[in-house]
Amino acid sequence: MLETVDLDAALSREEYRKAFWPLRDRLSVLQRAVYESGLPVAVVIEGFDAAGKGDTVEKMVGRIDPRGYTVHATGAPTEEERLRPFLWRFWTRIPARGEMAIFDRSWYGRVLGDRVEGEVPRSTWRLAYDEINQFERTLVDDGMLIVKVFLHLSRAEQRRRLEKRERSRYESWRVTGRDWKEHRHYRALRDAAEEMLERTHTAWAPWTPVAATDKRWRRVRVFEALADAVQRALDARSAARPARPRPARPPRALRTVLDEVDLGKRIAPARYQETLDRLQRRVRDLQLRCWEKRVPVVVVYEGWDAAGKGGNIRRLIGSMDPRGYRVLPIAKPEGDDATHHYLWRFWNRVPRAGHVAIFDRSWYGRVLVERVEGFCAEAEWRRAYSEINEFERSLHHFGAALVKFWLHVSKPEQLRRFRERERVAVKRYKITPDDWRNREKWEAYRAAVHDMVTQTSTTYAPWTIVEADDKGWARVRALRAVTEAMERRLG
Repeated sequence: MLETVDLDAALSREEYRKAFWPLRDRLSVLQRAVYESGLPVAVVIEGFDAAGKGDTVEKMVGRIDPRGYTVHATGAPTEEERLRPFLWRFWTRIPARGEMAIFDRSWYGRVLGDRVEGEVPRSTWRLAYDEINQFERTLVDDGMLIVKVFLHLSRAEQRRRLEKRERSRYESWRVTGRDWKEHRHYRALRDAAEEMLERTHTAWAPWTPVAATDKRWRRVRVFEALADAVQRALDARSAARPARPRPARPPRALRTVLDEVDLGKRIAPARYQETLDRLQRRVRDLQLRCWEKRVPVVVVYEGWDAAGKGGNIRRLIGSMDPRGYRVLPIAKPEGDDATHHYLWRFWNRVPRAGHVAIFDRSWYGRVLVERVEGFCAEAEWRRAYSEINEFERSLHHFGAALVKFWLHVSKPEQLRRFRERERVAVKRYKITPDDWRNREKWEAYRAAVHDMVTQTSTTYAPWTIVEADDKGWARVRALRAVTEAMERRLG
């Protein structure tokens, strides 16, 4: 793509004046339309050092409302960011609906500077292309506009600008040894940029290469690309008729993975306590080893109401060091959680390397309660299976041990527990009208669970269906699965 860029392109002062000022005003008007329509916009500015990325961002934000955008200058990852998956620091910075995020360098650093400088192994940066494309596709499918610009500069022009900055008493601080090092590696960076543009120029997030030799030409072309892309996205939203979410239709009778579960499994009280004590000691030992080896652990609890998730979690953490784990109860999204992509709040809760995160319900709400209750469109929950698999694959590539439980109880046993909760005062807070309402949709949830397990049980994040009619058996079964997953990841 860079071969087609005319590096000699330029605008006269008069041409620039006629083109640029109307573009700035147009962008200001479009920003208001972005807010009113709820369109999230991510602008990615990449390019060679000294190509004018900072100036481009400065001019871009000079006219628009500062309450509607955030600028992210991406440098080397901090220590905290190194303890998270590669895309974590970008997922946590994506814009909310109606807002704009401008990235001065971005997630492409992994396949540009990091690659050329040898800061990540070949296997890591080659894997990043697929992760990046899936990341962008996931955001665009949810309604985000991604505008990507690459500022192109010749090696000779880059050298001239670096030397000019070094001579300036006001700008010399901007030139570092790393800048000159990247200049010496210009050819390698250009080759990396060419491959990046080829492999990540997609229909949903295309690149716009811009000649950056003449600053006036650069500013106008970047502003045109952004304004035109925003206008097309707004037009498309106006033309589209949003699908109204509808509750799932009652499913046909079908045999599911839950029908294969033997709910008659039991464990004797004496053996239960002995086994529980042994497994809890083992969990504590493995937690320490995961901390030492910087292995993150993610445990997901899903299951029927009154299946025993809370009691199961209490036994899991019974002997763990509380400084190294977090239990994360997941409820209806509110506030910022409700204005971002549904995976945003889970990326924000990804554990640091060496820590344990235990999710009491999780991202599977999209294909369970949101599907059954009609809180999202059918296209959205169907798309979520692949999005979830990609999310979990990113955690796996980061080195996480993933354990996913569906706690399964029979319908009669659930009814017995519901009635017990209503009868016993200290348990009454656990039963709500929602529990009874969900029970009426047992078959719809049963079908949703079948689809969830069959479509998201992978080699790197398999589901464990836990027989939970006997609470003791379920607790031991879950503890054993967690220890085995931690041991496998530790090797």
